[in-house]
Amino acid sequence: MRVIITGSTGMVGRSTLNECLRNKNVEHVLIVNRKRVGLVHPKLTEVIHADFMDFSPLVDHFKEYDACFHCMGVSSIGMDESQFNTLTFDITKSLADTCFAANSSIVMNYVSGTGTDSTEKGSTMWARVKGKTENYILNRGFKDGYMFRLGILLPEDGIKSSTGWYRIMYVIMAPLFPVLRRMESVTVSSLFGKAMINTLLYPQSNKHLENKDINALAHK
Repeated sequence: MRVIITGSTGMVGRSTLNECLRNKNVEHVLIVNRKRVGLVHPKLTEVIHADFMDFSPLVDHFKEYDACFHCMGVSSIGMDESQFNTLTFDITKSLADTCFAANSSIVMNYVSGTGTDSTEKGSTMWARVKGKTENYILNRGFKDGYMFRLGILLPEDGIKSSTGWYRIMYVIMAPLFPVLRRMESVTVSSLFGKAMINTLLYPQSNKHLENKDINALAHK
């Protein structure tokens, strides 16, 4: 398998990248970032791309890949709906359209969030926008696609969030990690990455994966 990963400079993307590099079923990984991730590996190719509003210049890079794991995202805190829509829906739409133009047989996985609103009509702004984004991917015509509705993710292997207040929160929560790990509503870096990969090995009828579904898929 050959996979594309976005957001590998963040905690979710790096979790996915680490597992892809470890997994014998993944032959090659292409990461697309604005800044270098600082990692060298024989299976890894990195493309630096400045304009995430337009991925179309990368269409030729994407042609030989089996999946795209879209792991980048932003917090809605302090944003109005227009800003959040631009940084969530518009960016994802450009990536999805470019992947589809390159190879419609790609499996398109998107990291969403627990509580996302598939109806796009609820009262919570971020949930509507995420729902709109999920629906676009699922209706685009890809071979397959999964919406990872991530809840609590506990980092492993020294992985850190790129968001300052998340890092502080994880330091505070660290003593509770052994207890949290036993909860099915919580997942960890390694399981999350394995679940991403396993969508290609074990196709699921359920396209909206909550943490309990992510953990179950990781153990296939």
